[in-house]
Amino acid sequence: MDYMDNIRNKLALLPDLPGCYLMKNQEGTIIYVGKAKVLKNRVRSYFTGSHNGKTQRLVANIVDFEYIVTSSNMEALILECNLIKKHMPRYNVLLKDDKTFPYLKITNEAHPRLEVTRRVLKDKAKYFGPYPNSYAAQQTKKLLDRMYPLRKCGVMPKEVCLYYHMGQCLAPCEKEVPKSAYEEIIQNISSFLGGGHDAVKKDLQKKMQEAAEELYFERAKELRDQIQHIDAVMEKQKINTADTKDRDVFGYAVDKGWMCVQILYMRQGKMIQRHSSAFPFYGEAYSDFMSYVTQYYSDNPALPQEILLPDMASAGMLPPEAGSAGGQGSGGPEAVGMPSGQALMAALGAEDETEAGEELRELDAAGQMLAADLSTAAEAVQEQAEQEAAAEGTVDAAGGAAALQEWLGIKVLVPQRGLKKQMIGMACQNSRVALNEKFRLIERDEERTSGAASSLGQSLGLDSLNRIEAFDNSNIQGANPVSAMVVFIDGKPARKEYRKYKVRTVQGPDDYETMREVIRRRYERVLKENLPQPDLIVVDGGKGQISSAIDILQNELGLFIPVCGLVKDDKHRTAQLLVGDSAEPVSLARDSQEFYLLQRIQDEVHRFAITFHREQRGKSMVTSKLDSIPGIGDKRRKLLLKHFGSLKKIKEASIEDFKVLSIGEKLAGQILEALKDEEPSI
Repeated sequence: MDYMDNIRNKLALLPDLPGCYLMKNQEGTIIYVGKAKVLKNRVRSYFTGSHNGKTQRLVANIVDFEYIVTSSNMEALILECNLIKKHMPRYNVLLKDDKTFPYLKITNEAHPRLEVTRRVLKDKAKYFGPYPNSYAAQQTKKLLDRMYPLRKCGVMPKEVCLYYHMGQCLAPCEKEVPKSAYEEIIQNISSFLGGGHDAVKKDLQKKMQEAAEELYFERAKELRDQIQHIDAVMEKQKINTADTKDRDVFGYAVDKGWMCVQILYMRQGKMIQRHSSAFPFYGEAYSDFMSYVTQYYSDNPALPQEILLPDMASAGMLPPEAGSAGGQGSGGPEAVGMPSGQALMAALGAEDETEAGEELRELDAAGQMLAADLSTAAEAVQEQAEQEAAAEGTVDAAGGAAALQEWLGIKVLVPQRGLKKQMIGMACQNSRVALNEKFRLIERDEERTSGAASSLGQSLGLDSLNRIEAFDNSNIQGANPVSAMVVFIDGKPARKEYRKYKVRTVQGPDDYETMREVIRRRYERVLKENLPQPDLIVVDGGKGQISSAIDILQNELGLFIPVCGLVKDDKHRTAQLLVGDSAEPVSLARDSQEFYLLQRIQDEVHRFAITFHREQRGKSMVTSKLDSIPGIGDKRRKLLLKHFGSLKKIKEASIEDFKVLSIGEKLAGQILEALKDEEPSI
């Protein structure tokens, strides 16, 4: 019995109950975990009907599945989150909170500290956040450190430090600090981070005025600076609401197999930050979105008072205008973008305001009807989406919100109108913008890399230009000659394929012979080991270097690979592209992507070669200085460098420092005397 017969038999036995399902591949590895209101409907949907490309890729790898029945949607939601964290399935949306979101933490110690952490532990400490990035958390901590004198040091010092003299520490290292003092500070920090910074600002402003009136100008300046820091860190608001609730507002958008989730952090009725995540998804869009939300809150100790989630029709299924009109629940000219004033009269062709007013009333009634129609359309789409979700057995918006609310113990809403709906719309719109920006960046990257390589190949008359290998030589008056090769595949550097060469046969600064040796060594190995051959070889230099490379390739190795040279100007910048043994110039616009690609290749190979040359030159200088000292051989030289680390450290050592290496006073003195007048190694 093949695996499809086994799957068909299992599908026939699926129950009409909520639960989780685990999809497995041929090796028995769990590759996808999902949840469902009705397991029978949802699991069957994977093996019937048509799917998009990414879901087809998932289904093509499924050879078996298991399922776990739960008593409710909430249990299915939590179980799915735990299974994803345990098995880390390839096709699931994965969120690693401990590596993504930083928190502010007040430690649970006798003398507490304020710190930024990404690890959330059950250690009775107070956590605030999460913050969307480390910079936001660090800036907030920096502000709080100036305002509240908690301990700053990790290990208690023996005497007071500078923070005490600056008024930023209570000095528990030297004097007893009552527990009540810490409780008051922690309460103030909690109030501040909970949105009470306006009250703190007013208190600081009052103290600043009092200090100025008493001519304590330095103290007044310190207070003014604190107020400015509060404004800079805490007052970057974009939306205000009438109440002062703490909310997390979620929105998402999907396109081309990718999902972007935006979280707007509303604290005390004001939006203070946002966080964006973009990732590929393989399952049903809303279920994977809810999976992301569940994972996000699974280890989050700093819950808001309210969570706002989008409905199933919000991820780009409706135009923003339709959602907005339906959300506001109002008609009128503004709802449908009506003109006003003189522009309205001109648009209506009215001769006076009376005539325009009559026209306006008619249009106003039409606008209200249109807004009502749009609202009805939005509700119809939402209702249809939820019916389809129920038919497939997936968790719909209302069911997912109810399960999340029961689990977290806080309000979880799916707004249908009003300001909260607009906030959801803003989050979804930001998600769409972020996805569009991501795809545009991908297109731009392709234009700069694979697109530029393809255009360059056309300019050189090549059918394809996927692999480019570039060479550069480096030496100082023939000393320590080296060469380097870099590889670009589809216009991008393939750093694992870079190679370094110590020149063996060339004496003195002979760039042509160096190029001949390196080309010979590289492509003899390519032929011997059957390595991929490049579509184009780029050498740093003009006709001489090109001719040397072509001579070795064609006359010695029988390879007919196109060779071009890059000539630099007097400012050491890429100036011209020469092709073939006759070194004919190829005209490329200086602002073209093809020319920029050549510049990147030449800069990269030069950087790689010069770095290797510096390494070799530094080693040779150290070797020559130590080897010139009588009594120092190869073994003792290596021992000295291993023990001291560098030539500079050897010079700074005392005679006693050499005794651990079994080097006597006489030889140690000779070493120090020989190195005394030497220049430091490069």
